[in-house]
Amino acid sequence: MNSQKSFWAVIPAAGVGKRMAADRPKQYLELQNKTVMEHCLQRLLDHPDISGVVVSLDEHDTYWADINFSHNKPVITCTGGAERYDSVMNALVALKKSISTEETEQTWVLVHDAARPCVRAEDITKLIESASFDDHGGLLAIPVRDTMKRQQENNRVQTTVDRTGLWHALTPQMFKLPLLISALDNAHQKGLHVTDDASAMELDGYTPLLVEGHEDNIKITRPFDLILANLYLREQLND
Repeated sequence: MNSQKSFWAVIPAAGVGKRMAADRPKQYLELQNKTVMEHCLQRLLDHPDISGVVVSLDEHDTYWADINFSHNKPVITCTGGAERYDSVMNALVALKKSISTEETEQTWVLVHDAARPCVRAEDITKLIESASFDDHGGLLAIPVRDTMKRQQENNRVQTTVDRTGLWHALTPQMFKLPLLISALDNAHQKGLHVTDDASAMELDGYTPLLVEGHEDNIKITRPFDLILANLYLREQLND
């Protein structure tokens, strides 16, 4: 990697995860004797190109204090917000305050979901090496393989959608720190709802690179996902 570039991870972790119907936010559920969050943190901190991690937490979070991770890289925490935008933006601002102005221009951020504990180091490397060569950045993704249906009222099929060129967006999604701050702020000022960071960059005229990752980089959203994640982690140990 270019020695002038630096790479930081950002984890927006202020969400509750109501669809899990659990007694705590999904990032704090147990997965192979660790929390989901601990798996995510460790994988990001263990990557040699990542300088540190910024985590945005709910203001009433009572679980973070018990989180364990083994690394001497910095882990910065900040207060998140009601929406993903707020949590990501607060983390970006916290990171910007912790580094110099000169560093800001050369810093890339990899925004990663707190509920994706199975991300592979090789995919993070692939993203960094493929998408840090221009201002457009990029994201891990996988091509859509299933037939896609658009729904109408009463859960009936309206039409079949051509899947050619369609991808499932994953994380991390990686962009230059100042450009992502600007893109998120512009979307917010215009009242535009963005569901991921790439969407904000797209609205600013950028065309992020789609970097194919592994299908085991799942997001834990529903109870069965926790079972899948457990199986995937076991398989990765045997790779």
